Amino acid sequence: MNENPSQESSTTPAALRVAGASFAYGQAPALTDIDFEVLPGEAVALIGPNGSGKSTLLKGILGLIQRVSGTVDVLGESPAPAGAVGYVPQTDQLDPQFPITLAQVVMMGRYRSLGWIRLPGKTDRQAVADALEAVGLADRAKTRFGELSGGQQQRGLLARAIASGPRLLLLDEPFNGLDQQNRDALIETVRRLKADGVAVLVSTHDLELARAVCETVLLLNGTQVAFGPRDEVLTLANVQRAFHEVGIEMDEHTVVLPGHGGH
Repeated sequence: MNENPSQESSTTPAALRVAGASFAYGQAPALTDIDFEVLPGEAVALIGPNGSGKSTLLKGILGLIQRVSGTVDVLGESPAPAGAVGYVPQTDQLDPQFPITLAQVVMMGRYRSLGWIRLPGKTDRQAVADALEAVGLADRAKTRFGELSGGQQQRGLLARAIASGPRLLLLDEPFNGLDQQNRDALIETVRRLKADGVAVLVSTHDLELARAVCETVLLLNGTQVAFGPRDEVLTLANVQRAFHEVGIEMDEHTVVLPGHGGH
């Protein structure tokens, strides 16, 4: 894959195109002047400090917060076509004590195509099975969701998003709190999705993991600091502009930042 999306954008329809977009919570500006695109099969990392607008951008793409200017197109359409976008939030509202199995959680990803009347059929059950296989949890399908480890739950939420058959996948800090086994499994799943042509936009403060799955980086700090090929964006000068902090260390392969999560 070409690591510079601008060289392909003229011939390949973008899975996501954001042009001159700004977002607000009520009257309070939250994120301004965003311009970027994600091509099919490409992964873009959203990187920035707490409060930089990473989660805000994901919610803005989903239409969950107000867009005050610019455009957001998914597969060339606005609003996005039904079922085109999968979303894995940073936290989920599922009660761990609620008696629901992992397979039932993943089946929730089929509700958009099912509607609220039609019962799940063979195609839906196969989509759930395939999604669980994709995240390496096929053997835990009947396990109660609350009995899974935190990392397994996160992979289960990714399976729920996969089951909907998205062409664009939005991941909000998916690697937070995961042990190495679950991190590796999640990375491998994202790589397979990319190989299948799914576009991925992932919010993360873990640059090692961003380098493992993302060709392109969007650097944020309330506005767009830089966007482009990973190694061109993650320069010391750009990272200092975004984080406004000392204590940033860098060699030819690695940027080490103070711990950051959040939005």
